[in-house]
Amino acid sequence: MRDIQKVLAVLTSPVRREILGLIWDRELSAGEIAAAFPVTKPTISQHLAVLREAGLAESTAVGTSRRYRARRDALRGLRAALGSAGRWTNADHDPASPERTSADVRTTPVVLAGADVDTSQEATFAAFTDPVIYSRWLGVPVTLQDGRFSCTMEWGTHVRGRYELVCPPELIVMRWDFEDDNVPVPGGEMTGYLRIRPRGSGSRIEVHQLVDTPAQARFMEGAWAMVLGRLEAGVARACDPAEPMPSRPARPKLLPPQANDP
Repeated sequence: MRDIQKVLAVLTSPVRREILGLIWDRELSAGEIAAAFPVTKPTISQHLAVLREAGLAESTAVGTSRRYRARRDALRGLRAALGSAGRWTNADHDPASPERTSADVRTTPVVLAGADVDTSQEATFAAFTDPVIYSRWLGVPVTLQDGRFSCTMEWGTHVRGRYELVCPPELIVMRWDFEDDNVPVPGGEMTGYLRIRPRGSGSRIEVHQLVDTPAQARFMEGAWAMVLGRLEAGVARACDPAEPMPSRPARPKLLPPQANDP
């Protein structure tokens, strides 16, 4: 294991962490890796050079190009070097130090949702990035342009947001909100992480939705259960243009019970 401080410094870059995720169990060329990021190929090449220098990635010459793969053994060595949980402590233990008091730090709960679908990783990813396929399985028209998406559910709730990060065919980071006077959740954009992995002949989709309150958590559990339920039921047909999939008919909102209702 190389110098642990150097390795930890390398891993502070979110781009390098995402690159390691992409090449964790497969070999990719620099061009294939660069296609997953909104940065230039020379920038990705610099990140790959840093990962190789730190011993976290290795490359293999294939013809006139090179292919890259993560060194899992190096990361296992990092875990061993860190040792027990008692060794993972801040260097400065003074709670009143200026560095600590100037930072805004909090822990946010996460709603986890998942589903298995019969479509491939690539097809399932397209179900969230191709507005035609997206509209077919969700059952309502979806617009998606320049990373911004919006739709109006059949009961009238307007959903809109943007894709902050798109790493085909595995990861989408989105910020989104909705307009509805019948939702007991404070407004404001929320962040969700949508990850798709191969599983057998199909794929597994998992959502990590950040929430702030128990009310938000309960609402998001129901919302993502509905969305992933529609995905699981309809994505295979939605990917086949020959399959008819009519939009869902409009319906009234389900109003919350009033205090004087029987």
